[in-house]
Amino acid sequence: MAAGEIDRPEKKLDVITIGRASVDLYGQQIGTRLEDVGSFAKSVGGCPTNIAVGTARLGLKSALITRVGNEQMGRFIREQLTREGVETAGIVTDPERLTALVLLSVETDTSFPLIFYRDNCADAALNEDDIDEAFVRSARAVLVTGTHFAKPQTDKAQRKAMRIARENGGKVIFDIDYRPNLWGLAGHDAGDSRYIASDAVSAHLRTVLPECDLIVGTEEEVLIAAGADDLHAALHTIRSLSKAVIVLKRGPMGCIVYDDAIPENLEDSIVGKGFPIEVYNVLGAGDAFMSGYLRGWLRGEPHATSATWANACGAFAVSRLLCAPEIPTWTELQFFLKRGSSERALRKDADINHVHWATTRRRAIPKLMALAIDHRSQLEDMAGDDAGKLARIPEFKVLAVRAAAQIAGARDGFGMLLDDKYGRDALYAAEGLKDFWVGRPIELPGSRPLKFEFTQDLGSRLVDWPVDHCIKVLCFFHPDDPAELRNEQIEKLRSAFDAARKIGREILIEIIAGKNGPLAPDTVARALTEIYDAGIKPDWWKLEPQGDEAAWTRIDAVIAERDELCRGVVLLGLDAPQAELESAFRAAKSARSVKGFAVGRTIFADAARAWLNGTMSDDDAVADMAQRFGALVEIWERP
Repeated sequence: MAAGEIDRPEKKLDVITIGRASVDLYGQQIGTRLEDVGSFAKSVGGCPTNIAVGTARLGLKSALITRVGNEQMGRFIREQLTREGVETAGIVTDPERLTALVLLSVETDTSFPLIFYRDNCADAALNEDDIDEAFVRSARAVLVTGTHFAKPQTDKAQRKAMRIARENGGKVIFDIDYRPNLWGLAGHDAGDSRYIASDAVSAHLRTVLPECDLIVGTEEEVLIAAGADDLHAALHTIRSLSKAVIVLKRGPMGCIVYDDAIPENLEDSIVGKGFPIEVYNVLGAGDAFMSGYLRGWLRGEPHATSATWANACGAFAVSRLLCAPEIPTWTELQFFLKRGSSERALRKDADINHVHWATTRRRAIPKLMALAIDHRSQLEDMAGDDAGKLARIPEFKVLAVRAAAQIAGARDGFGMLLDDKYGRDALYAAEGLKDFWVGRPIELPGSRPLKFEFTQDLGSRLVDWPVDHCIKVLCFFHPDDPAELRNEQIEKLRSAFDAARKIGREILIEIIAGKNGPLAPDTVARALTEIYDAGIKPDWWKLEPQGDEAAWTRIDAVIAERDELCRGVVLLGLDAPQAELESAFRAAKSARSVKGFAVGRTIFADAARAWLNGTMSDDDAVADMAQRFGALVEIWERP
C-alpha cells in the first residue's frame, strides 16, 4: 500500500441509516379523530428505520444504527428488520429506556394527527460510543436525519459517523426530516406540524450541510435547513454551503434535482414528474421516496431515473395506510412502472396488491412437510358416542405436536395443520416451536357446497389469529360440476381469499376433485384455472395425488402462467397407506410447484384409535406418529 493511502475495507453494505426507531401504531378507522380510534395496526417506524426497510426491499444492502429497549417492542423491531433483510448489527439494546412509540391516524385527506411517545426513549440515547468505526467503514454511504441533530449526544453520534464515512471514501446523505415538536418548538399534540421557522434550528442544520453529498427535503425542510423564507434563496444558501446533489420533494408534483448551480427558474433542472394518484395518507411518503431515490443514486443511475423510482415509491406510500410495510419491493416497483395502473388509488389495484403481498411475506418457505391433524369429523367418528373419548381429542392433538416437533428438531420446513375446535392446546404447544408453520381450517367438515365452520363472518374470526398462521380451506370441487354449484363454491372461496388479504393472513386452498368425478390428467389443472379466473391467488395449494407426471406438468403450467409468485403445492394423503404415498411422492416430485406434503391419517389414525381406546400410552402414541411422520419425511427427501 502506497504511503498516505487509506486502507479501505470491502464495502459490504450500500447504506447505513442512523436515528429514530419506533413502533408505529396506526389507527385502523379512517376519517375519525385520533381520540376516537378504536384499534391500531402495528409496524416499525421512524424515518431512518423506514428507509432501511425500503432500501432493503428495493435490493440494496442496508443497515440501521439506533437504540431499542430491552422489551417486547424493541425485540419486534429487531425481528422485523431481520425479516426485511436489514442488517441489525448496529442496533444497541438500551437496558434502561423504552422503545419509542408513535400513534397515528388518518382524520381527513389533509389531516394526519400523530403523537410521539419519545420521553427519554431508547433511540434518543444514541451516543458516540454506539458508532462502531469498522461497521461504518463497511458501508458505501451513511444516511443521517435532521431530528437526531436536535439533541447534543445524538448530534455527536451522527457527526462521528459522517466523519468516519468521509475519511473512508463513503458518501453522506442528509434527510432533513424536520419535525418541529421534536426540536421543542410545538406541543405534544402537534406531531403532524411540518414547519415552524426557527433561527436556532436553521443555524444548527447549516453546520451539517457542508459535509453532505446528497441533501433531500420538502420545500419547508429546505427553508428550515437554509434559514430562509424564500425557496429560491434557500436553495442558493444550501448551494453556497455544499456541493451536494439537492433533491427538492414536491409531493404530487414530483421532485426537482439540482446537481449543479441553482437556476433562476427553479424548473430549469432535472424534473421528476409525479404520478397521478389519490392521496390516502402522506405519513411515510418521504421515506419511501428516499428509498427509491437511493436505489438509483447508489447504483449510479442518472438522476432522472432515480427521481422516477423515488416518485413511484412515494406514490405507493401515499396510497396506502402504513409507512414501512407499504414501501414497494423491487419486483413490485418494476411491475408498476412497466404496467401502470388504472386505479388512482393504488391500494385498490388487485394485481399490484398481489405482487406486494407475495414479495413481502414474513419468511421464505422453500419446502413444507406438515403433519395434518386438523381433522374433526374423522376423530369424532373414532370416538363414537363416548363423551370421555370426545373430551380427550384435544389431548391427543397435543401428542401429535410432540411427534412433529420430535421429527422437525431444529430444522426448517416443518409444520402442522391444527384446528380451532379441538386444537387450542395443540396450537399453544406449536407456538413455542421456532419457524414452525401452522395452518388452520375454516371449512365446515364435509360441506359441499362449501360452508365455513362456526360463522360465515370470517373477518371477525381471523382477526384473533396470530399473524403467521395460515388459513386453510378445503373445497370438494370438480370442473365438471354443474355451473351453479361451481359458481357458489368459487364465491365462497373468493370470500375466504378476500378476508385473508384484508386481515393480512396467508391462505392455503385444498382442492379435492376425485371424490366427485373422474380424475383425468387435466382435471385439477382445469379446476385451478377456473379458480384463478375468479381472481383468487392463494399462497399455497393442497392437492390430491395425480395419476401420472403429465397431470403435474399441466398443474405446473397453470400456476406458472397465473401466479409465478405462488409459494407452491403440498400433497395431501387421503388416508393412503405409506406404499401408495411413496409412489405418489415420486410422481409429485417431478413438478416444479410441489414443495412438500401435508398428510394426516396415514400418520395418526392407528395411534388415535389405540390411544382413545386406552390400549396405547402417551409416549407410545408419540413414538408411533413420529415414526410414521419421519418415514414420510425420509421418503420425500430422497434424491
